[in-house]
Amino acid sequence: MKKGTIITGCAGLLLAGLAATGFVGWQQERQKVEDLQEQLAAMHKQELRSTIDRSVSAQMEQIANEQREISDEKREEALQQTRVANEMRLRSEWERLNAVEAERNAIASEKKALEASAVAESQRQMAEHQRIQAEFSKRVADTLSYIALGRSLGSISTIQNQTGNKELSNLLSYASYLFTSRYHGDVYNHAVFQSLMRASESMVSWSEHTGAVMNLDFLPNEVNRLVTVSSYGEIILCERKGDRLLTETLFKNNQYDFRDLYIDKATKIIYALSRTGELVTISRREGEKERRSYEVKTYSIDGMKHPMKINYINDDFLLIIGEQSLAQFDKKRQILMNVKQTPFRIVASTRKQNYPILFDDQSRQHLVKGLEKFETSKVPVPGSVTAYCESKNTGYEAYGMNDGTIWLIDKQGKAQKLIGHRSRISKMKLNGRRLFSSSYDGQVNLWIANSEKVEPMTLLQTNNWITCFNFDTSKTAFWLGDVKGNLAAVNISVPTMVEKIQKKLKRNMTTEEWNYYIGQNIPYESFIGEKE
Repeated sequence: MKKGTIITGCAGLLLAGLAATGFVGWQQERQKVEDLQEQLAAMHKQELRSTIDRSVSAQMEQIANEQREISDEKREEALQQTRVANEMRLRSEWERLNAVEAERNAIASEKKALEASAVAESQRQMAEHQRIQAEFSKRVADTLSYIALGRSLGSISTIQNQTGNKELSNLLSYASYLFTSRYHGDVYNHAVFQSLMRASESMVSWSEHTGAVMNLDFLPNEVNRLVTVSSYGEIILCERKGDRLLTETLFKNNQYDFRDLYIDKATKIIYALSRTGELVTISRREGEKERRSYEVKTYSIDGMKHPMKINYINDDFLLIIGEQSLAQFDKKRQILMNVKQTPFRIVASTRKQNYPILFDDQSRQHLVKGLEKFETSKVPVPGSVTAYCESKNTGYEAYGMNDGTIWLIDKQGKAQKLIGHRSRISKMKLNGRRLFSSSYDGQVNLWIANSEKVEPMTLLQTNNWITCFNFDTSKTAFWLGDVKGNLAAVNISVPTMVEKIQKKLKRNMTTEEWNYYIGQNIPYESFIGEKE
């Protein structure tokens, strides 16, 4: 290759390189100018923004100054309000202190008022208590006065009855009951009760037996139908209708000497025991045309001397008691069983704690729990026992003695000696605290076991030995038999007696009678309505 060509080429390349380098440099300068222009524009914008910011800052500063002025005003106002609030707080505290002081004064005044009220209430209660005490004392005095009046009227009524002045006796007896019951007195007081019995004519008697009535008992669930037995061998069925006694002789044999009677509650079979050694049973059967007839059977009790009492061991067996032996009777098979001799002589028999009890002649008692099983103990009172009874409700026991003494024992074992009968006690019954007793002295007495000193009230007085008595099923009347064969029914229901007396009243008391017997200071009362 030619040298000139090479130089030309090199020069061209050099020129091209210079041209390229120049272009590049131009481009770089151009880029710098553009960057400077952009920076200038940006700086111009920045300057404008700064100007705006300065303007805004000036405005904000002005606003801040205005707000500071407002804040200063508000602060001053707040300070003023604080001062006012402090003044009000101080005033409120002062008023609170005044209120607290006033409250303390009010509490003190209230306390004084309460103390004064308590004193006044105490004085009022004391005055009320004294008034109540005075009224109570007056009521007690009035009550005692009226109860005493009732008893006095009862005594006067009895006297008038004995003298034959029945009309006045009835009026006084009713007045006696009226004042006694109204003031809660004891209508079983001797004077009141006796006057009621006499005025109401409570006792009705009949003579039906030839021999002594030895026992009587009511048919099951019957009030006025009973069976009686006598020492003359009589068994009589009795039915009371008013003052009449209808009788039917079920058995009669004067060779027999009946001493006791038992009626089975389930079968209604009548058992009568003769001292001569026979047990008679009577059962009812229906005959032709619905006529009633009775089947009578007699059983000889061999090996037993002087049978005297019938008791029962349980629902199946009767206990036949002799003077020194016991026997069983099978009620279902109707046969007599083994007779057992006892190592003691029996003088009385009844029941205790649902068992037969025997009393011997050595002051011992034997509780029978089997034909050969006895619980023996000493009788807790002196003397020979002829009657005994107990009350399961009150725990009282009573022992009646051969000399007429009665010993009443409470459930704590304390014994009281009751004196009122003059002869052998024949029968006793306890109904709660009321003890009924009969004796060979001809009296039936009522004893009320509610005080330290128990006094007798004579319900009935006859001239004959009273051998037995029993209550009817309603317990408003008792029936008794005596040694002369007499039967008597005695009403002991106070309401019934009072009702009967009321029916007998024919007039009211006159004013003169009222003032004389009852008193002018007691308001007059009518006992019956005006008659047309």
